[in-house]
Order: sequence, then structure tokens, then C-alpha cells
Amino acid sequence: MDPVQSVVDPASASATVNPFRSRGVVLGPKSGPIRLRVDRAEIAEMRAAAEVIGEIGNVLAGVPGGILAALGQAMVEWRHYPPGDVYDPRSHAQFFYHVHPPQRREPREHGHFHTFMRAEGMPAAARPFVLPETAIADAAPSPPQAAPCKRGGREEVSHIIAIALSPEGQPIRLFTTNRWVTGETWYRADDVIQMLDRFTLGGGDGPRLVNRWLSATMRLFRPQIACLLHLRDEAIMGWRRRRRSNVLEDTRIEVTSGFDIDLAGQLAFLDRLEAEPRAAAPGRPAWSLRLAEGWGDGQAG
Repeated sequence: MDPVQSVVDPASASATVNPFRSRGVVLGPKSGPIRLRVDRAEIAEMRAAAEVIGEIGNVLAGVPGGILAALGQAMVEWRHYPPGDVYDPRSHAQFFYHVHPPQRREPREHGHFHTFMRAEGMPAAARPFVLPETAIADAAPSPPQAAPCKRGGREEVSHIIAIALSPEGQPIRLFTTNRWVTGETWYRADDVIQMLDRFTLGGGDGPRLVNRWLSATMRLFRPQIACLLHLRDEAIMGWRRRRRSNVLEDTRIEVTSGFDIDLAGQLAFLDRLEAEPRAAAPGRPAWSLRLAEGWGDGQAG
């Protein structure tokens, strides 16, 4: 999928994607607009996901912390919640939530979900992407700081997306990470997007309300997630060209792409699309709206 075809504007006809900082290195935005392209089928999926999130919101109305309360416990920094991670043996999707120390958090963030697909749930054609410098036997991997628990029968696991929450339990940011952060097996963005489409938690252990909310949130924000995965690959390869480092193990690069998101804005965006006359007209092109800035090759700060 082309990055231009996978960006959605979360709040209005234009929005700004703010630069993020990765271990003291600023990866800056590429100049020029990125355009949204979503078709009717994807909009229908997003609407169904929005309805699930709305139902859960009604259940949790007035509950401090919202979906965080459904995790059901006071949280210790770096521990996985629920303990042992949530794993669905049918889809082979996996996730955990954790909290960083205050000095390691983004503004407004309480903590974040890390989502994964294990080997048994990956598309048959997916193949690990191995850079020559990574394949060298004496190139020791960097120790991961957010590795998933071992679940399933095989070692390969792909990180899909991280979803940051506010203290109120609202999703506020999506971001991708470098390989070393979770110790994942690295796959190209197109393969990971196919894994995203297979991410379901209907048979997962853990709190059912959290499973439903997370699955629906990933469907609702699928266009942004797909875009961020492409931008992750661009940032990684751009850094490699400039720095000639073993980029996937380079601890100067922790976060590889990110967007701030807003649930209410995403729902309003869907309402506007469905209100447009062409929403009901067969054969019309996909919707296209501007996003003011997008991520390309990282820039050293």
C-alpha cells in the first residue's frame, strides 16, 4: 500500500503531525502534504469499530480511567498488564500494556499498549527482512526494553503498533518502534499491514472489555497505522543511508514514526464522510483529504 493511500485526517480537513524525539534525536517531518485515501469498504469497517468503542464507552461512563480501569490494577513501571500478556491462540495476536517512568513518557501519556502478531498468525508469504549488517554473526542484538512474553509455538513475532493512552483512558498517540525496542523479528511494512488486518482478540485471554476495545481501536485507526508502518520503514532506511550504522540495533532510534490522534475527531471525520453525497454513489473515487505534514526520512537534531 502506498503511504499516500493510507493516511487519514483524524480531526479536520487538515491537521499537523508534530515532530517526535527519539533518544535525543529529532526525526523531522518531510515538507509537503500527505493525502488521505480511504474507500467505502474501509469506512464501513471503521464505522463498525466506532460502534463497538461507543458501546464500551457507555459501559465505562463515569468510571475513572475509562478502559484503564478494566485492566483492574495499580500499575508498576515496566511491568506487563495483564501479567503474562494477552494472547489469542486462534488469531495469534498478542498485546500488553505498560507504563514508563515519568521522565520517559510523552506529555499527557499514562502508558501504552504494545501490539504484536506471532508467527502462526502471519501471512504465509511474509518473510523476515534481514539487513546485511544484522546478519553478521558477531553483531550482537541490543537488549530489548519491551519484549513480549513468549506465547505460541514459534519465536518469530512482529510488533504492529503502540497506542498511548491519557490518564483518562483516551487514545492520544500511535507510534512505531525500532526493532531492538521489543526484540521483534523485522518485517516490511506491507507484511505488517496484512498482520494488522488479522489482529483480532475474540479468543484471547485477559479482560474481554479491553480485548474488544483494543481490536476496535486498531480497526478505527487502521489508515493511520498503515501510514505509520510505511513511514517507519522510510525513517529506518533513511537513517541507515546517512549514518551507516546497524540501524535496527541503534539505540539512538527508539520511536520511528508517530501521530497524535483524537477519538472524537476521528468519529467526526467519519460522520462528515458519510454525509457527503458521493458516499452513496457507486464507482466514485476514494475520499482524499490533506494532512498537513507527514513523516519521511528522519533528520538529525
